[in-house]
Amino acid sequence: MIIRVEAESDIPIYTQLINQIIEGIARGDMHPGDSLPSVRALAADLSVNMHTVNKSYHELEKKGIIRIAPKSGAVISSPKDFHASSLQRLSTEFRPLVAEAIVLGMEKEEIHELIELIIFNFKEKN
Repeated sequence: MIIRVEAESDIPIYTQLINQIIEGIARGDMHPGDSLPSVRALAADLSVNMHTVNKSYHELEKKGIIRIAPKSGAVISSPKDFHASSLQRLSTEFRPLVAEAIVLGMEKEEIHELIELIIFNFKEKN
């Protein structure tokens, strides 16, 4: 999986890393049980601060996307490891986006179609 960061982006680098790792897993570029590069290695490859990569990894761990084991590194979690709390967290995160779509005039069917298109695009790249 290739990760690229845009230093000039309004999106913080640690968020870019989180998003790209999650999208890589969704596309099937990485699978449960795969190891992520060490914090030091990824920071060096991307020319970013180690603390930035570390923050990304810890945020992914909070979301249940990866497990961090001391001296073993970060490993992609299995979907069976996800908790019911993930559903609540996702509902909370989706809520403002759905509200924004409604405010912008999108109908329920258009929102469904948009979500289906996004899912299709992830699955199509496999």
